[in-house]
Amino acid sequence: QVQLVESGGGLVQAGGSLRLFCAASGRLFSINAMAWYRQAPGKQRELVALITSGDNTNYADSVKGRFTISSDNAKNTVYLQMNSLKPEDTAVYYCNFWGRVAGTYWGQGTQVTVSS
Repeated sequence: QVQLVESGGGLVQAGGSLRLFCAASGRLFSINAMAWYRQAPGKQRELVALITSGDNTNYADSVKGRFTISSDNAKNTVYLQMNSLKPEDTAVYYCNFWGRVAGTYWGQGTQVTVSS
């Protein structure tokens, strides 16, 4: 059984930084993309950043220039470096792994709270 486990969330002041980690345990087939999503209270879940197996990346406009996604495919791990955090970044952050054969997997979520 595959599980994604996130860590690195917490409380930080505006302007600060956090680094999120997500690692997969269990047997995984080939993963084509890893991503981070977030969901703030009362809002829909939104894509924050994505990285493909070919290291192509894509970011939400709201985080471009502040967040960086990276991955270690050999370790089935994905990271999200978040700098210059703003109160509007406050949300539960979820990692997501997707593969054409493997399907879709979600982590349990980690809370990020940015105080003003």
